Amino acid sequence: MPNAISASELTTYHWSFEQDVQRASELGFDGIAVWRQKLSDFGEEKGAELLVESELAATSLLWAGGFTGHEGRSFRESVEDAIDAIQTASLLKAPNLIVYSGARAGHTNSHALRLVQTALGELVDVAAEYGVCLALKPLQAQWARDCTFLTDLDSTVELIHSIGSSWLRLALDTYQWCGDIEIFRRLPEFIPLTSIIQVADAGASNLWEPNRILPGLGHLPIAAFLTQAIEAGYDGSFEIELWGEEVESWDYDELLRQSYQALQTMLVDAGRVENRLRTS
Repeated sequence: MPNAISASELTTYHWSFEQDVQRASELGFDGIAVWRQKLSDFGEEKGAELLVESELAATSLLWAGGFTGHEGRSFRESVEDAIDAIQTASLLKAPNLIVYSGARAGHTNSHALRLVQTALGELVDVAAEYGVCLALKPLQAQWARDCTFLTDLDSTVELIHSIGSSWLRLALDTYQWCGDIEIFRRLPEFIPLTSIIQVADAGASNLWEPNRILPGLGHLPIAAFLTQAIEAGYDGSFEIELWGEEVESWDYDELLRQSYQALQTMLVDAGRVENRLRTS
C-alpha cells in the first residue's frame, strides 16, 4: 500500500484496540500501527480478523527489543519475545516490526553492540521466514533513555550494514530527525534502507517527555521532508504517532481527523512536486 497513512495506537492511548480500528477506518485511514499491549488485551486472532473485516492494514507492530537487559529480561528472553512479536506481525500481515536495541545498561558500548548484533543476526532469519521486516529505530540522545543506545543515524545504518540482511531496515521518525538540516542532504542515502516513516511535528521543548504534535502545527519542515523522501523513492507507509503535553487534552477523534487531513494534504502536494520533476 504505497504511501498509506496510518494511525499509531500510541496516539489514542486510552482507547481499546477495537475503538482504534473502528475510528481509524471511519476517519479514512489506510491502516494502524498496532501496539502489542492493546492487541494482547483484545486477543491476537480476534484482532487479525477485525483488521480484515475493517479493511485496515496493520502497517507495523510496536515493538520488540531490549536486548541489553536493561528492562530486567535476559538476553534470551528478549530474543524469544522478539520471535513471538515477528510471528504476531505475520499473523496481522504487518510488514514491519519496530525494534529498539535497549539502553546500554551498564555495558561498554562495544559489548552492548555485540549483544544487539547477536540478537539481530538470529532474528533476521526468523523475520525472513515470516516475511516481516525488522525496522530498527534510533532516537536522539535526550529521548533515548531506556529504549536504545543508538542515538544517531550513522551508527544505526552501520549496524544494519553489519548484519547484511534485507530484512533489517530503518525506522525514520520526523520528530527525531527532521530538525537536522543535514538530513535533507542525506535522505537519498537513508531512504533505500528505510521501511517505515513515523510522523509528528515538534511542540514546545520539553526536557522530560517528547512533545509530538500534529503535522504542520510545530516548527519542523515536515512537508519538505515528506516531499524529499518520496522523491528519493520512499513508497512505504507514513504512521502518525502523537503524544505529549500539547495533545493530551485533545479529543481523540479530532486529533486523528486533523492529523490525517494535514498529512494527506502534505502528501498530495509532495506528489505534485514529484510529478513536476518527472515531467520537467
